[in-house]
Amino acid sequence: MADGRAHEARPIPGSRGTERSQARRAELLATGRTLFADTSYDALSMDDIARSAGVAKGLIYYYFTSKRGYYLAVIEDAVAELVLRATSCRELPRAERVQRTVESYLRYAQQNQAAYRTVVTGGVGHDAQVLAIRDRLREQLLSVVAEGSWGPTRIPPLARAALVGWLSSVEGITLDWLARGQELSPEVLCGLLTRTLQGTLEIVARFESTLPPPRAGRREPLPAQAAAGAVQGSA
Repeated sequence: MADGRAHEARPIPGSRGTERSQARRAELLATGRTLFADTSYDALSMDDIARSAGVAKGLIYYYFTSKRGYYLAVIEDAVAELVLRATSCRELPRAERVQRTVESYLRYAQQNQAAYRTVVTGGVGHDAQVLAIRDRLREQLLSVVAEGSWGPTRIPPLARAALVGWLSSVEGITLDWLARGQELSPEVLCGLLTRTLQGTLEIVARFESTLPPPRAGRREPLPAQAAAGAVQGSA
């Protein structure tokens, strides 16, 4: 009985699909986001998690099998929310869609800083499974940005490499933005990222004549209010 897995409870077939079961699982995931935001993975025990959630430890095993399973489910849930936000504007014109995707991405990172850092940096010790979740997230975001930029079309390797480079810079800039207390306003940062995307698309167009002209990241002046916010934030 020393092995924690001896206490695992196996789910009753078909029971997870009930509305009550899904609600309880969502509550446990919300608790996990709060816990892992303030405490490292190794410092949290299943007893700590159960106490914070106000449930018996067996219930957590029932839904997630183990602490690691719970941790990965919390990360998957965070990624699902980020993807949902980033892809919820498909009905918009293509030029607006990319900007709205970037806005949603930054808003998520701002509101869920611990979860965002975990996903982007690879979790505890660059966890292979967390990295796999991050890679799936990147593929989904690349697909959204590519479709918003060129429409539904096959993306050549050079264009994909350019978008991967841009998305990697977005991750680095966003992490630095969070670490420095968000000195820039979200509006200004969004403008910066969409304009760097426009530059990336223009470079791609020089090498890939088969792609439609890019339509994202119009070079408009920064809104006066946003620019003022940037100056105040950096003062």
